[in-house]
Amino acid sequence: MAEIRSIGVVGGGQMGSGIAQLAAVNGFEVWLHDADSTALSNAHESISSRIQSIVSKGHLTKEKGAEALRNLRCTSNLEDFRSVDIVIEAIVESEEVKKKLFVRLDNIVKGSAILASNTSSISITRLASATSRPGQVIGMHFMNPPPVMKLVEIIRGASTSDDTFNATKFLAERLGKKIICSQDFSGFIVNRILMPMINEAFHALYTGVATKEDIDAGMKFGTNHPMGPLELADHIGLDVCLSIMKVLYAGLGDSKYAPCPLLVQYVDAGRLGRKKGIGVYQYSKM
Repeated sequence: MAEIRSIGVVGGGQMGSGIAQLAAVNGFEVWLHDADSTALSNAHESISSRIQSIVSKGHLTKEKGAEALRNLRCTSNLEDFRSVDIVIEAIVESEEVKKKLFVRLDNIVKGSAILASNTSSISITRLASATSRPGQVIGMHFMNPPPVMKLVEIIRGASTSDDTFNATKFLAERLGKKIICSQDFSGFIVNRILMPMINEAFHALYTGVATKEDIDAGMKFGTNHPMGPLELADHIGLDVCLSIMKVLYAGLGDSKYAPCPLLVQYVDAGRLGRKKGIGVYQYSKM
């Protein structure tokens, strides 16, 4: 099993920048890619700010903070990924878009490189089928935000090799994560359970069972959840929740996974959650 030393991350959003930060702080050479130069610049600024904050709180030495920033390089050219040992994609939750990216990466990265997807619901087997290296494709689902949340969900596709699985598991452990493993079924473990709960909370709101505040308070104080399901949906992004529900519905074929009409309506209206300033709740602009 080859040691992973260099990591490519595709996607400069919250998940991608969080994964890049986590890897850089843990001593890996990191390339962070985004086709949007503004998004890439914002990601670098955000990572730098977060690392400086960690240093100021005494959780990381100044030397380690400076080393982490040296480990991080940003690029808008995927060709810079030629020498990386693993690529972790953290782009939009769309099978078609992810497949197109994997086709491009398959033709760029070295033959031994692993292609990992941060997808939270899409079949790893189908993503792998777009490449010439299905044995080196795997799911590596980080929780949001990656530097803070302790879990990584690892998903093997039908052809994922033992070497690929072991290398990915070892990488997650080096990043300080607790690992769970899922079979390649729609939604895997976490979202197979979480998203129907969020969807049911939308149904409760849609049918007038209770106010959004009482629905969230019920789960926070009645079941000890740190966030209510509607608040959590805003944090995740309502568009992401809807995409996952669609994958669950299509993949499992059970009407209980059909997205709530209110969730669909909010997404259609552009009410995507905290990132847009409005979702189920209204948020003050930063």
